Amino acid sequence: MRSKERGLFELYRDDPERADALVFNRRGLLKGSALAAMGAAVGGAIPFSGNMPSGYVPAALAQGAPAGAAPKVLKMDGKADLVILGDKPLVAETPEHLLNDDVTPNDKIFIRNNGVAPDPVSSPDSWEFTVDGEVNNALKLTLGEMKKKFQPVTLALQMECGGNGRSAFEPKASGNQWTNGAISNARWTGIRLKDVLQAAGLKPGAVYTGHYGSDTHLSGDATKPAISRGVPIAKAMEEHTIIAYAVNGGPIPQINGAPLRLIVPGWPGSTSQKWVNRIWIRDREHDGQGMGGTSYRVPIKPMVPGDKADPKNFRILESMPVRSIITNIANGTELKAGTRQVGLRGHAWAGDHSVRDVHVSADFGQTWTTAKVGKAANKYAWQTWTADLKLPDAGYYELWVKATDSNGRSQGHAPGHWNPQGYNGNAMHRVAVLVPA
Repeated sequence: MRSKERGLFELYRDDPERADALVFNRRGLLKGSALAAMGAAVGGAIPFSGNMPSGYVPAALAQGAPAGAAPKVLKMDGKADLVILGDKPLVAETPEHLLNDDVTPNDKIFIRNNGVAPDPVSSPDSWEFTVDGEVNNALKLTLGEMKKKFQPVTLALQMECGGNGRSAFEPKASGNQWTNGAISNARWTGIRLKDVLQAAGLKPGAVYTGHYGSDTHLSGDATKPAISRGVPIAKAMEEHTIIAYAVNGGPIPQINGAPLRLIVPGWPGSTSQKWVNRIWIRDREHDGQGMGGTSYRVPIKPMVPGDKADPKNFRILESMPVRSIITNIANGTELKAGTRQVGLRGHAWAGDHSVRDVHVSADFGQTWTTAKVGKAANKYAWQTWTADLKLPDAGYYELWVKATDSNGRSQGHAPGHWNPQGYNGNAMHRVAVLVPA
């Protein structure tokens, strides 16, 4: 009895070489029957099918999920429908179409825990915070005292997990399989870390910070931090690195680090310690939990994808790469019949740098339209972009977006520089839409 052929989604997931053989001819063009099958799979004709590269998997298939594998949605008071990537510890990302706000509201800030979150405190102003180590005057202050002693500042700041975009790597890298939703751009209120460090008086030997929080290690070992990362003194003294006690004009959500957390914008979110209660000033590079091996480290020289890592070839991940997302249209959206032009909107950001250009395409990258890129509210805030694209006929389209930073570095079709834990995965964002006939 002849077995039933698998659908395109299952075929590309389970047997990509067979899928390519069935779908593309020797010149890399879609076979007639395969084009019809792919059109049926995505729900309509593909007007720009001639521009599809050999072996290309449409976004509707690549980002979809087989039956019975729908994303697990977070159900938590005070949070939107985030997608759960892990339960222990809790990790949840914000779908791109929920990130359309200029300023990310509290309910849409992603969640990345490393250990067990502490219980909420009844009196936030009594929270104690310590600065010690390579300082002339060790400080131990309550949050209430800090508010009185130091000048407050409010800034719109991007905060992004180091593994954002990890799911695009092939072969798969270890860790939570983030798509593009490990990002937020909220308005944080707090105290500049440099003001606190200046009050403590840095010694000449001060080189690095070590951050500690009150969350506990998953093992339950109270002597082992859940995570303890740090940054060079120069980044700690940067004007936009703050110790935050409020967000968007109100208390920080407990799950996002209340009552006190660091915000180290442009760098991996793991440096923005939640529930922070101590900063240890070091005379050397910090060696806390999450600072060794390949943890938050990327290759100096490119490595063969899937190969064994050489620890000597790795450096600490610092500034995050350029990235852009479409936020006003969700992947898989069916537009109104007769739609021949679509307005796009989204955000772009580039770690320590700014965004120079954003381009969008509806014909698989054959042509690109320049988007209008707005100014950032302040340094380290994302930049909002808008653009219009023409659609010549009914059918299946992919809306692509790519950004270029102020140093001329651009997003690619796939993430470059494979690494075991999937950092810097900034492949361009693709959104599939269908215009009914």
